[in-house]
Amino acid sequence: MGTVKTTKVSVNVLDLLKSQHSEVDTLLEKLEGSRGAPSDRAAVFLELADKLAAHATVEEKIFYPAAMSHQTDDLLHESVEEHLEIKRILADMIAMDPDSDQFKAKLSVLKENVSHHAHEEEEKKLFPILRKSMTEDELAGLGNEVLALFEELMTSHPSMQVPGETGEAAPLPSPA
Repeated sequence: MGTVKTTKVSVNVLDLLKSQHSEVDTLLEKLEGSRGAPSDRAAVFLELADKLAAHATVEEKIFYPAAMSHQTDDLLHESVEEHLEIKRILADMIAMDPDSDQFKAKLSVLKENVSHHAHEEEEKKLFPILRKSMTEDELAGLGNEVLALFEELMTSHPSMQVPGETGEAAPLPSPA
């Protein structure tokens, strides 16, 4: 008789975050291109806002503190400031009609900010540092933690918390 090998599935946190960035890009494109019923645009925006809010939360509560070092300190402080900008834009958009010209203008600014933050800052600068400084096990453990909190947050509408999170950037620990 052969033995059955079971493997615990784990996800590298960098791969997980990159896939979340791609999901957000897709939703931004869908929202930009949608000319459907206002309720459809509102539903796509709610999904986008919820995913952005949950993504920012898991990064601020789990990922950034775990990634903090002397090498990443400046990048992470810049990242929480970028999150604050994104939250302020989202908070404005939550109160707007998704078919208004002002909403469309804010959407364009949101897309620029999100793209710069996700692709230029995190994927091109931060992630390569972490691939070298953290082990596969550390990245996998973080991925599992981040995914669990993200899924928990998505059971409610995390975007409803955003208007209350626009006062100042999330605090970060000092580098070890």
